[in-house]
Amino acid sequence: MKKAILATKVGMTQIFNEDGVLVPVTVLLAGPCQVTQIKTVENDGYSAVQVGYVDKKERIANRDKGGKKEIVHRHGVGKALKGHFDKAGVSSKRYVREFKFDNAEEYTLGSEIKVDMFAAGDKIDASAISKGKGFQGAIKRHGQHRGPMTHGSKFHRHQGSNGACSSPSRVFKGKGMPGHMGCVKVTVQNLEVVRVDAEKNLLLVKGAVPGPKKALVTIKEAVKSVG
Repeated sequence: MKKAILATKVGMTQIFNEDGVLVPVTVLLAGPCQVTQIKTVENDGYSAVQVGYVDKKERIANRDKGGKKEIVHRHGVGKALKGHFDKAGVSSKRYVREFKFDNAEEYTLGSEIKVDMFAAGDKIDASAISKGKGFQGAIKRHGQHRGPMTHGSKFHRHQGSNGACSSPSRVFKGKGMPGHMGCVKVTVQNLEVVRVDAEKNLLLVKGAVPGPKKALVTIKEAVKSVG
C-alpha cells in the first residue's frame, strides 16, 4: 500500500462531470496528517507509519491550591502521549492510526501526508463506524418476514421460533435476533475518486461512504482490482 489518509465526512452533494452527467458524491475533508512515529522491522518487528490527525485543543482549568486559585493548562492527553507527540515535533492529535506503507522508510517525523497523493479516477476503500440505530427488532435489523397483519393474528412483528425442541435443544450461535443495530466498522470497497481539491483538502468520492457527518473515515487505495 502506498496511498492512505485519514478524513472527516462532510456530507453528500452532486456535481456534473466532464460529460455533463450528474454524479452523487461524498465530500471528505482529508488530511493533512502528520507522521508521529516510524516503525521499523528492527525495532518493532514490522514496517509502518503512524500518523496523527486533527489537533486536540488545549483545555484550561482552574485549581484551588492552598486557598489560592491558579490556572492549569491541560492538553487533553496524558503525559506519556504528550511526550510521544513532542518527540515527533507535532502538536497533540485527536486521532492516531497506522498505515503499512511499502515506502515507510522514506517518511520522516513531522512530515505531512496530504490529499494530493490521490487523483481523479483512483479506486479507494473507505472504512468508518456506521450510524447507530439503537435497539431494533429482527425485521429491521436482519430483514426477516413479519406475520399476517389480519385481525386476530396476534403475530405481527415478533421474531417467531428460534430453534427445535428436542434436537438440537438449543439455539445456534449467530442466529439473527433483536439487538443493537449499527455502530460497527463498515468498509466500502472500490469507490472512485471523482475530484481532488488540494487547496481545501477536499476529496470527492462517487457514491456513499459509511458513517454519519463528522465521522472519522480511513481512506486507503483499493486492495481489489476492478476493471
